[in-house]
Amino acid sequence: MDPVATAARAEPAVRLDSPRVRFQPEVKVVKLDFTAAAQRSQETTNSSNRLVKRLAESAFYREFQEAFEISTRLPLTLRPVESWQLAHAESRNLNGFCALLSRSNRSCAACLQVQHRVCEDVKDTPRTINCAFGLSETAVGVKVGANVVAYLQTGQVFFKPPTARQTDRALKQLHEWGLQLDDAEATRCYRETPVVRQHEYEATLRLLQFFADQLGTLASQIILRQQTAEPLQITRARKFIADQHQDKLSLGAVARHAGMSPFHFCKTFKKATGVPLTEYVSRVRVEEAKNLLMNLNYRPSEIGFQVGFQSLIHFNRVFKRMVGESPKEFRAHLPAA
Repeated sequence: MDPVATAARAEPAVRLDSPRVRFQPEVKVVKLDFTAAAQRSQETTNSSNRLVKRLAESAFYREFQEAFEISTRLPLTLRPVESWQLAHAESRNLNGFCALLSRSNRSCAACLQVQHRVCEDVKDTPRTINCAFGLSETAVGVKVGANVVAYLQTGQVFFKPPTARQTDRALKQLHEWGLQLDDAEATRCYRETPVVRQHEYEATLRLLQFFADQLGTLASQIILRQQTAEPLQITRARKFIADQHQDKLSLGAVARHAGMSPFHFCKTFKKATGVPLTEYVSRVRVEEAKNLLMNLNYRPSEIGFQVGFQSLIHFNRVFKRMVGESPKEFRAHLPAA
């Protein structure tokens, strides 16, 4: 007997679709490493915080803050997007009742939650909300291009004097939170909260929005200048761009003025400024356009060509990409419009 044939009969062929067949697919374990992404996110936050710190320390902001707080008797704070500190803790106009609340962790957490909520969805207009005690708080976005990099915050006011019922509810809330406060002191501080007419408060916010736009311009200038030393050739190139951006600029012309080859200049310029040459030139032109839009004697179409854009379509597209709104919309939001 043929042994091969015998073996074949003893072990019949198994079909691939037979339930006896069990395939074990190869499993590849992929390890996800979020370290690099987290590090980039932290670097971005640190860079934004440094920018806001420079703005807050500038004479431009500090002089306005002093004038604002003296004239309105309201607090004004400039804070980063990522901030977990109470907004007006260092202000001379900190609300006395809010100062009492800051003594408790629970009430601090509630105030921080309000601070976070008021900053949500802040874009082109100020946002105002009320806290658990009925005080109004407002945030105004400071933007670089279309991105909010900081908030101007004010408020801690009533639009109407608090009633006795409101005061009783406030004291009840304090007791529920377990705050060990003197009721007489808490009542006094609550009733001493500034009362502002709503239309006057809204007018103040329009002024604050105008200042936020100016602060955004200053932030853009800081970014353009950069905080670190740069090669002399790049400094020379930036001055050339500032003087000649109204004209049609080519890479070759700027590189020649800097005394570098176009290829080497492109790499060095981007490393020094953080943006390509074309983007830098567009930012310079847009910042000048924003200033000219404050003068109602100029039409937006005239301004686009005056600052160096070669077509109105290109001007509108670049302006909206960087500012978040068209030139006409930007002008419409100015107090003088």
